[in-house]
Amino acid sequence: MSDRKEFRDLATPEAAREAIESLDLSPTPETVSLADARGRVLAERVDAAIDVPGFDRASMDGYAVRARETFGADEADPAELDLVGAVHAGAAPDVTVEPGTCAEISTGAVMPDGADAVVMVERTDELGSGGDGVDDDGPSRIAVRTSVAPGDHVMTAGTDIAAGARALGPGTRLTPREIGLLSALGVDEVPVEGRPRVGIVSTGDELVRPGEALNPDRGEIYDVNSTTIAAGVEEAGGEPVLYPHAGDDYDEMERLLRRAADECDLVLSSGSTSASAVDVIYRVIEARGELLLHGVAVKPGKPMLIGRLDRGGSDGGDGDGDEGVGEDAARNDASVGESAYVGLPGYPVSALTIFRTFVAPAIRDAAGQPEPATATVEGRMGVSERYSEGRLRLMPVGLLDLDDDAPPLVYPVDKGSGATTSLVEADGVVAVDPDTEVLDAGEAVEVQLFSPDVRPPTLLGVGEDDPALNRLLDRLANPRYLAVGSREGHRRLRDGVPDVAVTAGPTDREVGAEALGGWTREWGLVVPDGNPEAVTGIADLVDRDLRFRNRPTVSGLRRSLDTALDDLADERDADRRDLAERIDGYERTAKAFESPARAVVAGDADAGLGLRETAERLGCAFVPLGEQSVVVRAAPDRAGREPVAALAAALDGDGGRGGINAILADLPGYSRNSRNDP
Repeated sequence: MSDRKEFRDLATPEAAREAIESLDLSPTPETVSLADARGRVLAERVDAAIDVPGFDRASMDGYAVRARETFGADEADPAELDLVGAVHAGAAPDVTVEPGTCAEISTGAVMPDGADAVVMVERTDELGSGGDGVDDDGPSRIAVRTSVAPGDHVMTAGTDIAAGARALGPGTRLTPREIGLLSALGVDEVPVEGRPRVGIVSTGDELVRPGEALNPDRGEIYDVNSTTIAAGVEEAGGEPVLYPHAGDDYDEMERLLRRAADECDLVLSSGSTSASAVDVIYRVIEARGELLLHGVAVKPGKPMLIGRLDRGGSDGGDGDGDEGVGEDAARNDASVGESAYVGLPGYPVSALTIFRTFVAPAIRDAAGQPEPATATVEGRMGVSERYSEGRLRLMPVGLLDLDDDAPPLVYPVDKGSGATTSLVEADGVVAVDPDTEVLDAGEAVEVQLFSPDVRPPTLLGVGEDDPALNRLLDRLANPRYLAVGSREGHRRLRDGVPDVAVTAGPTDREVGAEALGGWTREWGLVVPDGNPEAVTGIADLVDRDLRFRNRPTVSGLRRSLDTALDDLADERDADRRDLAERIDGYERTAKAFESPARAVVAGDADAGLGLRETAERLGCAFVPLGEQSVVVRAAPDRAGREPVAALAAALDGDGGRGGINAILADLPGYSRNSRNDP
């Protein structure tokens, strides 16, 4: 009998939020040094214990005077005062300003006895003892060419803040401004809200820590979620604690979760939440705590878990494999009671989306941190998007700010929840209501950013992936490029979202766009070093038992290969589809331009579709089949944008090492296009 967990009754997103709000994540307030206080939130009111300033001080350079001695003084009839000395900041005055005298004073210096005002140095003249010049040993008299009132240019004691006054209240987030005030008050440590300790446990036998060796034969992958979610926890104001991976074993998972519950206010796991016979984590929660809900009507993230874990009884572990992000993973004082628990999906995009939408607000609230003002932005859909699944959709999207005083363009970035590149190609999510069937182009939407630090790209490009293009993009300021292939690049440029599209090889589609420039690259078959199978061309792939690795149909390289295969079919008076079926691996495609070559290097293929540049860089032999033109085209209404103009300038070949000529000179099989269009 199967013990598969079924999602029969999905909770609403509102119910999920209420369940998380019912969890107690509140940490104990703590005291930290002022040096460590930036970004923390005050737990108590701070009153001034001293006057600031603690003395009457000069607010500018000049002369300390008795104000009444200057009454009536002006440019025509200055008041002349005897100079009795000088007072400098950080030193106690050793002079007294008597009637008819003054003292030189520096900004911030203590006002000497007898003085009640400061005359700016710019409104005075230095005189000698005779009143008509400066003596060799310095001025002995000062001519004051303006009158001042008592208190002019003097900051009296307590003017900034007086002893006993309220300085900062509880809930204040400590930025450099507040830290400056606390420093002025002589405060060296402050009471702050505690940071919720958040334990992070990634589950799955296939996971490997970044930096360790992968075994692809076992289906191993790097653990993305632990570090991604840890960064999100820290950004939300929590203290992340990483634990070792938990395999798909009940006892191991129970041990790790109980240990994390003993040491943390909140435990987050990723993976092992879906309706699978090997996904056992929900059973651990039911046995060792309370499962509040399992399954939420949201896409992505349906298999989310929310519950509580009982504290107490863990063995504490031996510490092997633990990594504390922030401070050491010391045991939480509250070793009894309950710890909050949320189970996130295993796919990175789903995990980050659910964390950002449901969990991060709870961490911020527990830490006393406000929602960042830049956490959401208003945008407008760049294309229409249809949806009709009857549940809340958190749609990953990218942003493009066109600097036209209009909200940024919003475009879907949907490569599937398992595509980690969506983490950097998407800027946030748009929450699409279950009842919404279509978002129209131009429709206003609210984008929930993955991070308040997200900055939209200055330029958005789509199309063919290419080594020369990669180097060219490195020379631009914050571009984003989506390698979707030449055919898809054509389509997206017509839809009006990207600034530019890069296409390669033959095309049968008209594109109303402005060609900015381009280059030519040599394409063909990448084979092992020395060409042990003596491959000479496409005919060998058709006629011989050779393993081949192809590119997808959206690729410009694939279009060139298919055109060459058409020519071979014409020569033989055969059907191209029949020839293609005879190629072992014709339908086995790899997305990136050098992936087929890497399959050759790994011994998984005898030949792969690729470029001369790739073959030489990877130490392979190359069988040339032709040259292919690569063209960079701009949307007509974007050609005047500054980032597009910068790209066009680089494509002109100027700019020294930043221009296309210098780039192509370093790439085997590349040359400059003699004309912009293929």
